[in-house]
Amino acid sequence: MGLFKGFLFFGLLSIIIAILWLMALIDILKSDFKDGLTKVIWLVFVIFLPFLGSILYFFIGRDQKLKND
Repeated sequence: MGLFKGFLFFGLLSIIIAILWLMALIDILKSDFKDGLTKVIWLVFVIFLPFLGSILYFFIGRDQKLKND
């Protein structure tokens, strides 16, 4: 039974990470940034370091977007 709980935990964790990653990618692609290079840098960072890149994007990168008034 312990093995099943481990699989369940890591399965749910993987799904949460995948959803977070997808949300970050969609937000980056839909948003306008102050310059085009910033968008490319965030895309590369989130694609190559999915978990860390997504977390950092939501804490740091979202502040770099242009504000839509």
